[in-house]
Amino acid sequence: MARPPGPEAGYCKASTVALLYAIAGATWILCSDMVLGAWIQDSELLRHAQLGKDLVFVLASALALLMLLRHNHQRHSEHRLQDAAQRTELRVLSQFRESIIDNAHVWINTLDQHGQVTVWNQAAERITGYGREEVLNHRRIWEWLYPDPDYRAWVYSRVDDMLVRDQVVSGFESRIHAKDGTIKIITWNSGRLYDEQGKINGLIAIGRDVTEHKCAEKALIERERQLATLMANLPGMAYRCHDEPLWTMKFVSQGCQRLTGHQPEDFVDNQRLSFASIIHKDDREQVASEVALAQAEGRPFAIEYRIRHQDGHDVWVWEQGQAAEIDGTHFLEGILIDISERKRMEQALEQMAIRDPLTGLYNRRELEQQLNAELASAHRYQHTVGLIWIDVDHFKSVNDRFGHLAGDAVLCQLSGLLQEQVRAADYIARYGGEELAIVLPESDTRDTQQLAERLCEKVARTPMQIPGHAPISITISLGVATYPTDAATTKTLFQAADQALYTAKQQGRNRVHLATPAPPHDHQPPESLA
Repeated sequence: MARPPGPEAGYCKASTVALLYAIAGATWILCSDMVLGAWIQDSELLRHAQLGKDLVFVLASALALLMLLRHNHQRHSEHRLQDAAQRTELRVLSQFRESIIDNAHVWINTLDQHGQVTVWNQAAERITGYGREEVLNHRRIWEWLYPDPDYRAWVYSRVDDMLVRDQVVSGFESRIHAKDGTIKIITWNSGRLYDEQGKINGLIAIGRDVTEHKCAEKALIERERQLATLMANLPGMAYRCHDEPLWTMKFVSQGCQRLTGHQPEDFVDNQRLSFASIIHKDDREQVASEVALAQAEGRPFAIEYRIRHQDGHDVWVWEQGQAAEIDGTHFLEGILIDISERKRMEQALEQMAIRDPLTGLYNRRELEQQLNAELASAHRYQHTVGLIWIDVDHFKSVNDRFGHLAGDAVLCQLSGLLQEQVRAADYIARYGGEELAIVLPESDTRDTQQLAERLCEKVARTPMQIPGHAPISITISLGVATYPTDAATTKTLFQAADQALYTAKQQGRNRVHLATPAPPHDHQPPESLA
């Protein structure tokens, strides 16, 4: 913008105007007098003509002077208005810088054509740690912000792209080194600045510190990666389903195929089948009850139950989940893990606790517990219970002749033979050594005796296989006792059957002997052996 003229210019201009006026006046007087003298001979008329001419000159010069003064006054007014407008513009720009640029929450700076900073707002100071006085009108800030020469050269190239090639930059990211040594990520939007003649005057750049956002974004990506890895390697599946009887799935992880044999999309919105339909029919009520109870108590639920695999076998699963409300809709969210192997181990351990490891029959402890339970039930419902006590005749000779492995083989074959002959409700146990026992629920003396005689005959007719030797024949002796005919308690029932067995062996073996009935006054509620 041009400066207004000073007082020296005004004096010079006034002197020029006065000189021109004097020359014009003198020229007018001399020339007009000569012309009038040549035209008019009468002196009186000439005098009046010269007077009129002089008046015309005075009026014309006065009018010209008036117009000149008015023009100068108008110009001075315009200059005063321009000065006021300039002062107002400068004040507005100052206020804009203070209220908008300096107080902006984004980094704002401008560069001249040489890359020197001309504007550096408070946000730029806060983000970088460098004050305005350290930055303005020199290029050291570039080395401070971008200490790596190669990276700085790359940033320079982007600035040149804007200055030379008129490229507008939007979303450009750069890493700066703040004064305190921290590295920050800035995203830039930049454009050219032009002067009044439309020439490039520099650049304006607006930067936003996205370091925290980038860190959060990176952490989110890492969490999503970890979650995806977890889902892919989960020995089961994760799910989200509607809280309703069909368990309509809205999300199922990829582990579904390995766990159920079905694809995840088969369950989503029940496209092929509902998840509830593959829960074992004997477990559905328990699952529904456990989930409902957990929701009523405001806690997560944990359940073990069976599902039916696509190929038809049962899979034991452990499920943990909880209710969730999303946008006003009630869901269940959780995971299911295959625990079939653990269940097999538990069942194996359970069998080891109650079964004889050689024969697979119940062991002595389980026999006593089963007999206690049967006698208590028989007393309550007025039933009878039969007990057969068995001993292998001359079993020691088998061990002596063929070895203990042969004796074990004989016991195993005998156990299998007995199991084939009894009912599913009967219990067969190895009481110890070569002694076996059979509990017959709801069997009286006659039924128990008939089974004992049938077993005695069956064993005598069945050869036993011994590895490396010809088959051998064995016989058994059996003692029979029944509750409440022969004994009123668990202990006395054992004693009665054992005594009957002893009598059978005394009478020549390979036979059945019945216990002696107990006196009527001895009948009382059964008691435990414990």
